[in-house]
Amino acid sequence: MAAIEFHHPYEPYDIQKQFMTALYACIEEGKVGIFESPTGKGKSLSLICGSLTWLRGEKKKTFETGVSSVEFDEDEPEWVREHAQKQRRTEATQRHKELEEKLSRIREKERSIREQYENAEPYTKRRKLDQGASDTLGEDQFLLQDYDSDEDSWQKPRAAATNGISAENAALMSALGLNSGIEDAAEIEDEMKIFFCSRTHSQLTQFAKELSRVSMPPAIAVAKNVDDPAEDVCESFKHITLGSRKNLCINPKVNKLGNATAINERCMELQQPSTAATSKCPFVPTKETEAVVQNFRDHALATIRDIEDLGNMGRKFGICPYYASRSAVKPSEIVTLPYPLLLQRSAREALDLSLKGHVVIIDEAHNLIDSITGIHSASVSLSQLAKAREQLMVYLQKFKNRLKGKNRTYVAQTVRLLDSLIACLKKLVETPGSHEGTVDVQTMMTGKGADQINIYKLDKYLQESKLARKVDGYIAHEDTTARPMKGPSKPAAAQSAKTTPVLMQVQSFLLTLVNPSSEGQFFYSKEQDGEAQLKYLLLDPTHHFKEVVEEARSVILVGGTMSPMSDFTQHLFSYVPPSRITTLSCGHVIPASNLLALPIVQGSSGASFDFTYEKRNSSGMIQDLGLTIKSLIEHIPDGVVVFFPSYTYLDSCVTQWKKSSSLGSKSIWDALQSTKPIYLESRSQHATVLPPSSPKSKTSKAASATTETVLAAYTSKIFSSASSRGALLLAVIGGSLSEGINFSDRLGRGVLVVGLPFPNSQTAEWKAKLEYVSKTASSRGQSGKDAAREYYENACMRAVNQSVGRAIRHKGDYAAIMMLDRRYGTKRIQEKLPGWIRGGIKSEMRVGEVCGVLAKFFEEKECGRVN
Repeated sequence: MAAIEFHHPYEPYDIQKQFMTALYACIEEGKVGIFESPTGKGKSLSLICGSLTWLRGEKKKTFETGVSSVEFDEDEPEWVREHAQKQRRTEATQRHKELEEKLSRIREKERSIREQYENAEPYTKRRKLDQGASDTLGEDQFLLQDYDSDEDSWQKPRAAATNGISAENAALMSALGLNSGIEDAAEIEDEMKIFFCSRTHSQLTQFAKELSRVSMPPAIAVAKNVDDPAEDVCESFKHITLGSRKNLCINPKVNKLGNATAINERCMELQQPSTAATSKCPFVPTKETEAVVQNFRDHALATIRDIEDLGNMGRKFGICPYYASRSAVKPSEIVTLPYPLLLQRSAREALDLSLKGHVVIIDEAHNLIDSITGIHSASVSLSQLAKAREQLMVYLQKFKNRLKGKNRTYVAQTVRLLDSLIACLKKLVETPGSHEGTVDVQTMMTGKGADQINIYKLDKYLQESKLARKVDGYIAHEDTTARPMKGPSKPAAAQSAKTTPVLMQVQSFLLTLVNPSSEGQFFYSKEQDGEAQLKYLLLDPTHHFKEVVEEARSVILVGGTMSPMSDFTQHLFSYVPPSRITTLSCGHVIPASNLLALPIVQGSSGASFDFTYEKRNSSGMIQDLGLTIKSLIEHIPDGVVVFFPSYTYLDSCVTQWKKSSSLGSKSIWDALQSTKPIYLESRSQHATVLPPSSPKSKTSKAASATTETVLAAYTSKIFSSASSRGALLLAVIGGSLSEGINFSDRLGRGVLVVGLPFPNSQTAEWKAKLEYVSKTASSRGQSGKDAAREYYENACMRAVNQSVGRAIRHKGDYAAIMMLDRRYGTKRIQEKLPGWIRGGIKSEMRVGEVCGVLAKFFEEKECGRVN
């Protein structure tokens, strides 16, 4: 491939050029790409430059092809052909020019517009915001509408009943062209675009900032005189970011509910025909506010904005940004959105997003399979089932004489189904010696006549009738009206939590009962607090992501640590021909001399480090680990982070180190403390800040603090210390400090990983996962046992790779990464490490030799930094 000008705002590294070239080729060829790009090499800018260079080039090619594709009769003179093509080019160029000039005027006047809205009365205040009446509409608003739709052929999309909008509002949005671009919805085509997806809005905000750094020539060059050759000029990207109602709702009485489900339900409730006009949300677009929506759309496209900017703009315009932002989707070149809005079919349908022919890029994709599994799994506790039944009975008591026909039938079936689930769960967890296991749908539906229920029709009814919304709304209404009452006179069922509508949670679980048995498995468990649960776990994510792959032109998965990649090819893209899959593991931007990667297979005593579950708890192994860590950190300046396989093992090590007397009068714990002050992560995303070493340090009480607090204390100790002692942070793989935390420079000169964090394969869920993987592999003619082992190891190593990736975050950074376990010396495990670590891993050494190598490594780096 000839050299491509990617319009990178800086001089790109060779690795970045390699990444952008591979990305461009992957999109051009319509492939599925799995790209591993270490943090610190400008991944976001490389993604932007590689994908949008392709997009602008493709749009230019499409434009030229369209201009020259005018059909003529064979005997048409050449001058007629040329004139027609020229006219077509002129018309298309003029339309593009008018749009760009319009957006340019908005950008130029944005400052004055902003001042106008800040100094003048917002549009909202010119409209009556009378929502108080919605709380006093009476009880009739919670009565179920007559339900007669019992046709097996009913095909209404699930999105309209769950995450979408009312039919009336959908028609209104269509009339306003809110799923379109510029003025005439019928004439606007869906521009080819990039969908960029990441896990959180904070990551999308950072991406938007990077996008604003890049400038590119337009796809259609525009000159002042179309008869003259057009000169390439930079053209701003047309970008929109999409979010949930929770992120974009500007109605204070809805947004204050806090919980996403509650906000969604309240929003849709305010749009119902039965809601009084004075009580409807004043921010939802109407025919009256069509001009405001268009103004919002044009301003959204004129400047690159993040989700917070859109919310603020919606407040200033007095229009709902959740709905109004849809009008900017079709004319956009790049759409950013969080995981759930892309990965859920219902969410895509609710937003009217078509991926057909577009490019999908998913960042932070190392946990994509887990994210798909989480989105499509569900759980419900015994107390939630009981509370949902109680609330439903309160509702029935109130409206039983007014419910007719199908409503009466299906509400009764819902009660029977809840009774059956409650009885089944109680029986399962009360069985002696039974704390968890699998359960099938038939077992859950054997009591109270539940086996006679057509679960598919009930599923349709729950979505179409909005029973859960009506019941939750009525309970909340009762709670509000009963609030002035005191003592026992307040209905017990009216204790509904405002932020967590319990029947909505229960309904989410009930809807999983219709899922194909081949895709997932149901479980029961008894938790430590005595609470019993039913869970549905999706085992096969393939089907739920297949639609994305088949619709999009190209799908790109990108992450800092995508290794091992075999899980994606085997369990997400198993149906994709290998020739259509591109993989790339980039090296790091740092020179090889800035990384010291060492497998440490023996402890200070010379005994093998075997941190398997059966052997790691021996007192000798734990003491040897403590002495080895002490020896290593004596030769590492500044901050050192040690990752343990679990909180339980970390607690065991700390307890034994405090009791040990291996170093004469000092315990191992005191010896560690005297080398570097210790900061400790504890359970529930909290950490413990331990005081500096002192004669009474082992009896000092630890202060509990949030993760942010312990990080701040750890950072402060490293940068404020007059000596080079630094600090020691003990953390857990998979904990709050193992992902998304930046231990660059002095914060992470050393990263130690203790053992391999294999999940407990004896749990019911992991048994089901491994059994599913084994059966699937066997059905393909592969070894089921080998496939299960590979899947199990990959889950472990993906967690390890996330932890070791916390260090070395930019070109000038350097660090030592040490992996303590005999298994890290094997080729099988080393091959599952990221390429940038795997390529620089050293041979096995004794602890004494490692200490010498560490001392030399950091001596050279410190001297180089001073010089």
